[in-house]
Order: sequence, then C-alpha cells, then structure tokens
Amino acid sequence: MAAKPDTSRTTKRSTSTRSTAKRATAAPATAKRATAKRATAKATSAAKSAVPSSRPAAPRRQGSQGALAAGAARASGERAKRRSTPLLATSSRPAAAQTAPAPAAASSAASPTTSRAKHRPHPVAKAASIPTKRAVARSGARTARQPVRGRNGSAAATRPTEAAPVRVLKAVTDDEALAPATKPTLSTSRTAPGVEELLTAGISAVRVAAGVAGVSADDVERYLATMLSFIRRRVTGDYTVDEFGFDEDFTENFYLPVLRPLYRSWFRVEVRGIEHIPSEGGALVVANHSGTVAMDSLMTQVAVHDEHPARRHLRMLGADLVFQTPVVGTLARKSGSTLAANPDAERLLSNGELCGVWPEGFKGVGKPFSERYKLQRFGRGGFVSAALRTGAPIIPCSIVGAEEIYPIIGNMRTVARLVGAPYAPITPTWPLLGPLGLIPLPSKWIIEFGSPVETADLGPAAADDPMLVFDLTDQVRETIQQTLYSLLMQRRSVFF
Repeated sequence: MAAKPDTSRTTKRSTSTRSTAKRATAAPATAKRATAKRATAKATSAAKSAVPSSRPAAPRRQGSQGALAAGAARASGERAKRRSTPLLATSSRPAAAQTAPAPAAASSAASPTTSRAKHRPHPVAKAASIPTKRAVARSGARTARQPVRGRNGSAAATRPTEAAPVRVLKAVTDDEALAPATKPTLSTSRTAPGVEELLTAGISAVRVAAGVAGVSADDVERYLATMLSFIRRRVTGDYTVDEFGFDEDFTENFYLPVLRPLYRSWFRVEVRGIEHIPSEGGALVVANHSGTVAMDSLMTQVAVHDEHPARRHLRMLGADLVFQTPVVGTLARKSGSTLAANPDAERLLSNGELCGVWPEGFKGVGKPFSERYKLQRFGRGGFVSAALRTGAPIIPCSIVGAEEIYPIIGNMRTVARLVGAPYAPITPTWPLLGPLGLIPLPSKWIIEFGSPVETADLGPAAADDPMLVFDLTDQVRETIQQTLYSLLMQRRSVFF
C-alpha cells in the first residue's frame, strides 16, 4: 500500500515560498521609500536628539524584517513629529533653513511662537477704524460697539472695541449693504442759488450785453422789468378790456414795444405838428394810405402815443378784411382798432377817443409805384358825417415815405381772385427773393399833422347835408395832397 504524500508540509512550503517572493518583490519599493524618508528625516534628526522622545526606540531586528520594521518606525516617528510641530514652522522656512545646523533647528522647533511671530506678524489695529455697512454686509456679522462719551458725558459716537467678540446679530439686507456708511450733511454756506441770485446774474449779463451793443443798460433793465410785470398781470388776469376789445395793457407793454424798433431805427420817423392833436376829447385823424402793406397806419399809431405829451391811443378804423384775418384781426382788436362803420366811429368819438381813418382804403394801399403820392377818391365822406354828428375836429395827416417800402411794379390779378385778396403785388424783392422779399425797404418817413378843421359850429344837423359833407371831404383831401407835395420838396432823399 503506497504511502500518502504529506500535503500539509507541501502546503507550508508553498506558502513560505509565496511570502518570500512577496518580500523580495516589495523590497525594492520599500527601499526606495525608505531612502526618501531617510533624506527627509535628516533635517529633523537634530531636533530628535535635542528633544528626547517619550517613546522608546523599537528594537532593531535582524535581517530583512528588521530593516522593514526600522523603516516603518522612522516613518511613524516622522508623521508624529509633523503632527506635533506647527505647520508654519516647517513649511514657511526656506530649503536652506531646513538643512541648518542642529542648534538653530532645535530653537525653531522648541519655540514655535517665536517662529510664527517672525514669519507672520500680527497686524496693528487702528484706533479709530469704524467698519462700514458694506464691510459688515460682506462679513455677515456686526461688531459690538461701545458708546464713546464726550467731555460733557453725553454719548458722542460709537466705536467698535478691539477685543469685542464677533457674533452674528441679524442678516443685513441689500438696501443696508448698498447704503453709504455716513449720510452727507448739507452745508449752509454752499446752497443752490435762489431766484434772486439767478435774476441778479441774468440782469448783470443783460447789462453787459447791452453795453457791448451800444444800448443803454438802464433802458434794457427797465424794459425787462416791464415785461416781467406784464407777464405777471397776464397770468393773474389783472387787466381790463373795453367794449370794443381794446386791451390797453397789451398795447402799451407788448404791441407798441414790438413796433418801436421799426419806428425809431428802421424808418426813422420824423413827426411834425403833434401839437395839433388835442390832449383830451374826441378828434378824428384823416391820413393818406399807401405802401402795399398798411404799415403807415401802425407807424401813425406809434407816433401819436410816443410823441404826444398826453400819450393818447389812436383808435383806428379798419376794413372788414382786417378783422376776418385770423391773427391780424385779433391783434387789431386788442390794439384798439374797430370796424370802419359810422356807428362805431360815432360811439368812440362821443366817448372822447382819438380815432384814425384812412379813406383811400385798398385803392390807396395797392396803387402802383408810378402813381405814388397821388391821392385816390375818399369815398362818400362817411368820416365827415361821423365828425359832424359828434362835433369832433378833423385833423389832416400827411405821410411821406410809406410809398417806397414795397414799390408795386405789377399786380397778379388772377392770384388775387383765387385767394380773395384785393390785389397780389409784385415788387422788386417779392416773390423773387422769397421770404426775404417781405422785409420792407428802410425809407425815411415824415408824418405831419395839419391844423384841425372844426365841426362843432356846424352842428349835428349838418351831417344830413350832402353838399356840406362833400365840401368838407374835398377840403380835407386837398389839404393832405398839398402837404404831401410840400414834404416831397423838402425831402433830400428816399432813404436819408
């Protein structure tokens, strides 16, 4: 009977062989790790010798197992040393310091506080540093504050204490985080300029501009004050209008000031015989009409108001077309004009107003330049009848210079019929130059008021006598015509 093989011995032998092979395979890797650890442990060998370790050294084993055990002990000792030594003391030192002699390394290891103070000094806290709300919002906490007492014992301000612990009180909202730390205070010495300062600065600038332009600064300032007062009255409604629509405040403060530059600087109007106009009571001014555009009536109105000592307003009698025009009709009503009808004229004269009439009408305004200063027919003498019924004197007025502002060299009758106008003039500048043709030529004007023709002695019944009315009409017309010829002889030039 064959003997059974000893399987237990064979198994033990194979197990021993496998363990030996594992140790032989792991020996090079272990040797490499041990070499690296040995190089690292050289820097700390001096510290180990200076500081005695509480652990006894492991007994050195014989053979390969002893070498492995020694390497493991050194590795565990290094890990223990790293855990007991502050990270700053070993990591912040340069490589040269790690290979320093044993006494220096020992002193560094023995006093970690000194090494930490050397490489990372504590920041010095500012005495008056107050954290802003934005900084608090970023940190998510608030610092405890202590009231700082002033000299009189009152709480003047709050400052954070240096040793106060930081604890979260509440969450800071977005509005608080975005709000500034301190609110700006308004200084009384630097405030926004008021209305008085702005007006003073504006008036000063206007005075300087007037001085540069050669205009009296006092006149400009007076005019500005008048305009501001006028605007205030218009806004508050502090003005009156009579039954004919005459607005005296509007006429004196807006209408006449707009016409004065033309009267004084452009046409340079010379007024004669202003003393023939009575200071009070009704009177009828009868004048010649010309100029393509009725500028002569406007200049006569300015002359009566500005040159007469009583500053009387001339209430003009206009045609129907004037009041049918949208803007012109409103301005005419506000400036004192009314419809050229006997009832309105008689009412004005009976109320003691100074009226003005231009009997030629559109026939005189639209006559060609070749017939200049030749009076057209005065109509049926309705103005004479109104003067006779009221007993108002008739004052002849002759105007020289208006014929040359828009010399009519042609008439577009077809265009006039289409637009419903009495005439469509052609002048040297219109319509050739377009809008520039509307600028009048700067002719020299002379306005002369003749001696009045009294009608009070004839009585109201004389208005019903046609022959007397025609005689007075022709008398007034001939007076104006002769005066025109006389003024033309005296005039040196059309523009001078």
